[in-house]
Amino acid sequence: MTTANPRIAIIGGGPAGLLCARILQNHGIEPTVYDADESVDSRDPGGTLDLHADSGQIALEDAGLMDAFMAFARLEGQAKSRRDHHGTVLAAFVPDDGDAAAPEIDRGQLRAMLHSNVRPGTVRWGHKLVQATPIDRGVHRLEFANGATAEADLLIGADGAWSKVRPLLTDAVPRYLGVAFLDVRFDDVDARHPEVAALVGNGHLFATDGDGRAVIVQRNSSGVVRGYVAFRAQPDWHVRAGLDLADRAAVRAFLLREFGGWSADLRPLLTDNDGDYVPRSFWALPAPLTWGRVPGVTLIGDAAHLMAPFGGHGANLALLDGAELAHALHEEATVEEALARYEATMFPRSGEFAAGANAGLERFFATTPQDAPHLPPDHAQEHRNYQARAAEYRRRRAEERAEGRTARRG
Repeated sequence: MTTANPRIAIIGGGPAGLLCARILQNHGIEPTVYDADESVDSRDPGGTLDLHADSGQIALEDAGLMDAFMAFARLEGQAKSRRDHHGTVLAAFVPDDGDAAAPEIDRGQLRAMLHSNVRPGTVRWGHKLVQATPIDRGVHRLEFANGATAEADLLIGADGAWSKVRPLLTDAVPRYLGVAFLDVRFDDVDARHPEVAALVGNGHLFATDGDGRAVIVQRNSSGVVRGYVAFRAQPDWHVRAGLDLADRAAVRAFLLREFGGWSADLRPLLTDNDGDYVPRSFWALPAPLTWGRVPGVTLIGDAAHLMAPFGGHGANLALLDGAELAHALHEEATVEEALARYEATMFPRSGEFAAGANAGLERFFATTPQDAPHLPPDHAQEHRNYQARAAEYRRRRAEERAEGRTARRG
């Protein structure tokens, strides 16, 4: 990038924004990251996620952070089992020794690790963006809830589902996916909740009744299991039911009625959680989503391609977005050439994964006949696919960079 010292503002200090900042700094480019949180650990960041060999891991490798990631990664956490609502095991996957296609890491650990690997002062905490206004020739004026203002030659929206940057590019807004989730947590699970520990094992448990209800739980670090009790409902289902979510006994009674046909062996997943039930709702942007080139602004991660959590692609694509954008800004002559290159790759990739993830959620929570066949994914093949796509990505990138060097010498 030939522009001297461009003012780059990244809105959002989640994994995508921090990863992008890290690689930019490795290239000698200094961005400023703005985040609404008061600190890196001021809120519950959620549960665990798996980082795929063909996306999230490539981004971390580019950032020089694979060793830091592997210090937290749980290879055994890749294990998965699928049960019906009677508790019958329908399928199970145990990773081979050394399988590192999609290790697990707690979201909080990932964010803290990335934050510790950008320069001190890179992130300005307590800066919630309220408005971004185009000024001239790609420059934007930023206004924050704390009264601060700034100007940016390049504005990168890494601010998630309800991005304040996205309206500069598109009128698209997220739509509700039709499934209500209650976040549940089990602490010191092996000692305090041995029946839950036995059900979940080292990795993930997916249980569904084929009638729009499911429990999805995952082992996190430090003896914690977290996940969701989920069912088809409107976003305000608890208001319509007259249910106070802070009343744990009332919520448990509701769930026992809602999941009345479920096996007694699975009921601890509904009733024995530690702490309150936390409502979550999942939304998605239209897929595929594209926009016309707008000077001085782009999006990465959920701001660009919010999708259902099925397949775990969202965080992985967000990290890869951040890496590819940072590389493009370093390698292209102008900001606009870099943004055009980045978006040309990001649009088709994210569109394909988002459409598949959204369809997967709809299938998983569909109402199907009780005798319908269960077709869980082949996780062993999925892992082979991650590795094959990673090898192909690296091969293609090496060719592109070799061609670029040849063109520059010419």
